Amino acid sequence: MNPRLAVLASGGGTNLQAIIDYFGALEKPSGTIALVASNKSAAGAIERARAAEIPAEAFDSNDDGASLHQLLRQYKIDLIILAGYLKQIPPSIIEDYHGRIINIHPGLLPEFGGPGMYGSRVHAAVLASGATTTGLTIHFVDNEYDHGPVIAQWRVRVKIDDTPDSLAHRVLAAEHIVYPRVVEMVAALTSSGLAADF
Repeated sequence: MNPRLAVLASGGGTNLQAIIDYFGALEKPSGTIALVASNKSAAGAIERARAAEIPAEAFDSNDDGASLHQLLRQYKIDLIILAGYLKQIPPSIIEDYHGRIINIHPGLLPEFGGPGMYGSRVHAAVLASGATTTGLTIHFVDNEYDHGPVIAQWRVRVKIDDTPDSLAHRVLAAEHIVYPRVVEMVAALTSSGLAADF
């Protein structure tokens, strides 16, 4: 039986859209996007979900996970996908969904991660470091920010005239290709009973 996926997003939802489009183009996807949830009721991700006729809900992220937990149970969620979700997942949900929560980070971990390291801050830190490559990291989520076993990384070259915006544009383009495929792969492994063991 295909796992039921919840995508959590705080912003515009471009990675969500890439996942929706990729799964929609597959003849037999390995999972079903059963819920899109956000800690912001006006998030673009909510609008994208509704446009794709996927149930979309806003929840309170300041209640120690109670409202999110309720949604996950209500929609019978098997796998949680973080796509630009900027809050830390409560420990109770990490415990219940151990090995079944994945996140994408717009930099190579562990060098460019941690609390407060998201969006343009990551790209500015990469440029300030003088690194010649950056990239994206997809990982399982644990109780620390930007931590947990790495599933996949993809490197993106840093150009000499890059700005945080230009670098963000190229990394995001790579995210839109890589993340949906990794989500589908993890869903396939989950449906085969091969959940992550860590």
